[in-house]
Amino acid sequence: AFFNGKPIALDKALAARKKELSDINIASAVTLPPLPEVIAADKEASTFTYNDCHFSPLSRMVKSFNRNNVFYVPMMFGDADLAIQHSYREDFKKNKVKIASPDVFMMRTSPMDEKGYFNFGIHNSCMKEFANASKTVILEVNENIPVAYGGDNEKIHISEADYVVYSENDPLMELPETIQTETDKKIASHIFKYLHDGCCIQLGIGGMPNELGNMIAQSDLKHLGGHTEMLVDAYRKMVQAGIMDNSRKTFDRGKVTYTFALGNKKLYDWVDHNTGLASYNVGYANSMSVIARMENIVSINSALEIDIQGQVNAESSGFKQISGNGGMLDYVQGAFLSPGGRSFICLPSTFKDKEGRIHSTIVPYFKPGSTVTVPRQMVQHIVTEFGVATLRFGSQWERTEEIINIAHPEFRDELIKAADEAGIWRKSCKIKE
Repeated sequence: AFFNGKPIALDKALAARKKELSDINIASAVTLPPLPEVIAADKEASTFTYNDCHFSPLSRMVKSFNRNNVFYVPMMFGDADLAIQHSYREDFKKNKVKIASPDVFMMRTSPMDEKGYFNFGIHNSCMKEFANASKTVILEVNENIPVAYGGDNEKIHISEADYVVYSENDPLMELPETIQTETDKKIASHIFKYLHDGCCIQLGIGGMPNELGNMIAQSDLKHLGGHTEMLVDAYRKMVQAGIMDNSRKTFDRGKVTYTFALGNKKLYDWVDHNTGLASYNVGYANSMSVIARMENIVSINSALEIDIQGQVNAESSGFKQISGNGGMLDYVQGAFLSPGGRSFICLPSTFKDKEGRIHSTIVPYFKPGSTVTVPRQMVQHIVTEFGVATLRFGSQWERTEEIINIAHPEFRDELIKAADEAGIWRKSCKIKE
């Protein structure tokens, strides 16, 4: 299961059976602490293969120690429902996709309600499709998981479960508080200028999105809406400030739409039985066609590096997997197609290595093995602390000029030299000081 839906008691029980099992494939995403017992118990990679659809810091750590049984699954998050459907629906089986029907589905849920339903809580995602596809369904009940109203596909009935396990009610994993840097504040201020009454916001994770949420919550904007894959604490602040009332959304009016939540206890408590939120399966929340129908949607995502052609790497350093594509591509294109919509991809202009040396995040080209998360044809706006670059539909030299304009001044000359050598630079280009 994904996020805080990862079963704890069942994971321990499965790991304990290591010697009697063989060739066990495990599918998960955004692996949160504690360390999965199936990985800890199988250092020689003889029994379990752990497939993670979106790497977390814990995923990276275990991959560094268990290179032969921890792997990334490249996919668009919005395709997750469809990918599982390919595995068990007769009309898809003929396509011969490389997905096997799951034998066993295990996840944590909230306790059963009086109607016989277990709620998926803050990790709806593609859980219902996994349950539908699996031969055996095991639910691990945890009283700390909030009840998240739908939406769609947010619950499962007792009649659909084969086994129910009652765990020790382990606490949910919370994200540490992020400290907003001056760079975060500058990037947020650039994006804020593009916001207006009635727009619909998609935010990702990190200090900058939280800073932007704080700015919005303290502003005089009105009637904002929320449609996102990840519900973060910034949404709680915007709603409670009265700024985000969702009254002008094209559909799902009066509710913030999301597919999973990850943050602090304040966020989880706010989600619990909140009728102003709508938990949807990822096939809806991240559907490009659904996003495109939502008017004035503003998508804000982060990247690791951008090259001078406008290609975006948001997930790897060479062959080393850092995170994943997630829903970035879904929202970048969906927001661009939205009437009045915009897509912003944000990053600081520099980073420091372990030795304290400063490097540019805008580069002539990516190192071998690095992933192109968003192709240059789909990029609309890039934002650093030095401004906003608008790329879509520009010629290559125009895009390159825009990108270098928002690079750190110390690196602009060498980027211009690289662009000139590559034949994508015009001598008439003007660079801002």
